[in-house]
Amino acid sequence: MDIGIFLLRITIGLTLAAHGGQKLFGWFGGPGLQATGQGMEMLGFTPGRRHALMAGLAELGGGLLFALGLFTPLAATVVASVMLVAGVSAHARNGFFMTKGGYEYTLVFGMAGLAVAFTGPGALSLDAFAGQSVNGVVWGVGALVVAAGGALVQLAQRRSPRAAAAA
Repeated sequence: MDIGIFLLRITIGLTLAAHGGQKLFGWFGGPGLQATGQGMEMLGFTPGRRHALMAGLAELGGGLLFALGLFTPLAATVVASVMLVAGVSAHARNGFFMTKGGYEYTLVFGMAGLAVAFTGPGALSLDAFAGQSVNGVVWGVGALVVAAGGALVQLAQRRSPRAAAAA
């Protein structure tokens, strides 16, 4: 089981961190902060650059912590929250499948984050090495509640895309 959780954490965490690098620095063929900010404004998040910075930092930092299994409940919460915001604001209107720009990817990543909040990071993690491995229903439900709350705070700041474009 520990190897399975390790593989899940590494895959989800490093992929999410790479997406953060695309947003922040233009790494891996990404748009960089300026263009991501413009995209965020088109989604109704103003000022776009600030929202792009926060999303990029959440993805990069949360993804790296998740991959390392360090501060796992926090990392899992960040993963779930950022994926919920992305799913609702950018993908839900396109249906389920990613081939049409849907929320499939964000759902899988967000649920993977929550699953690790429930199961814990496993023995192959920095949390376990430090003797701080926490898991269980309380941690999983806590991650879910805080992730949803954080996502709602972000989504509440969003204007309609038309209003954002007019401003």
